[in-house]
Amino acid sequence: MARTAIARSIKPNKTAPEQRSLENALPNLDRVIHERMRLGIVSALAVNDSLTFNELKKLLRTTDGNLSVHARRLEEAKYVDCTKSFQDRMPRTEYRLTPAGRKAFERYLNHMEALISAMRDR
Repeated sequence: MARTAIARSIKPNKTAPEQRSLENALPNLDRVIHERMRLGIVSALAVNDSLTFNELKKLLRTTDGNLSVHARRLEEAKYVDCTKSFQDRMPRTEYRLTPAGRKAFERYLNHMEALISAMRDR
């Protein structure tokens, strides 16, 4: 849902300072992580030491191209580390969450929890 749609949907029930506070919180979401596929990748890596490309693809039920694009975006943000090697003459791509990625994911989760709490408290 777009920011304006969220703001509009909660506007009638909020006082002016509360409304501004919630609207100000929305732009602070980490847009790198917030995209659905990237959130899935980061979430999967947060609970696993590492996952291969094929494991992620199967887990997230996505295509090679889609996973490649989103994994590269996370790499560019330094949230994910990618290691390429060979196993039994087959290429193997393995992903790990970096310390910066783990911190960003923790911030993202805290931010989402605060937004959920604010909505429940209305």
